[in-house]
Amino acid sequence: MSAQFGRPIEILLVEDNPGDAKLAMMALRKGKVLNKVNHVHDGVEAMEYLRRQGNYADAVRPDVILLDLNLPRKDGREVLAEIKGDESLMRIPVVVLTVSSAEEDILKSYGLHANCFVTKPIDVNRFMDVVQQIENFWLTIVSLPEE
Repeated sequence: MSAQFGRPIEILLVEDNPGDAKLAMMALRKGKVLNKVNHVHDGVEAMEYLRRQGNYADAVRPDVILLDLNLPRKDGREVLAEIKGDESLMRIPVVVLTVSSAEEDILKSYGLHANCFVTKPIDVNRFMDVVQQIENFWLTIVSLPEE
């Protein structure tokens, strides 16, 4: 459990690739921090979750969002822009976790106020290590805002 919250950390994973989602959730379960991971498959679902609409009316506000850029229906860049442009959501840290290492994507993400940009490693073990490092940094070192 996080000392700063006294409750499990809520993570929203926005990832359309089932393999990457499964690996990320496994890595987060193996981590040192008690957390609850909610997973959505595309950008439309992500915004419905964050705005507590439709099937997500009872959704819990995430403490951190792990966001892929290349999503169906609504691109991750659009999701990031909506989150950071919404007064009620803008303080939620967004970690862009994507296969892209393109300078354009990095610059655009930071321009849209992503809190950090991480390129997914291709190697499975390295991918799990990276997710655990994200968890260690964002959920044990950084002070996160409460709602």
